[in-house]
Amino acid sequence: MPKCRIFGIDDGLKQVVADGLYMKTMIGQTMSVAVIKFVEAAGRDLPAKAHDHGEEASLQVRGACSIFEVHAGGAEIERPMNAGEAMIIPAGLSHYGVNRFEGAGVSMRLNVVTPPRAEYGSGDETPYYPLADRENAS
Repeated sequence: MPKCRIFGIDDGLKQVVADGLYMKTMIGQTMSVAVIKFVEAAGRDLPAKAHDHGEEASLQVRGACSIFEVHAGGAEIERPMNAGEAMIIPAGLSHYGVNRFEGAGVSMRLNVVTPPRAEYGSGDETPYYPLADRENAS
């Protein structure tokens, strides 16, 4: 029988990069939900990686960020997003984010992607975030 699942935005986050990046994911039948929390101590210098996937709705919960659209020929367009603002990123659009931290040193987003992001797997065992230099980020 189908049932609703409830989660706390800032509860149960798993460490991806010590003092820099924490996240959790929930996987549904047709979407994936990720809470991504960057902490300024080590999160300011995490290398962003341009990536694309299905259609994404992104809500900036705390702090701010800029999402950069990456177009053919390398042209980039910056889309700033402040706390309380959301954006829709079309499926297949290459993009990456740069965080701006609030006074408490946090930038946090809630991302919903459809179809579910394959790299998240079927559960929340190992959080995944596209870093340009993943091997050296942990």
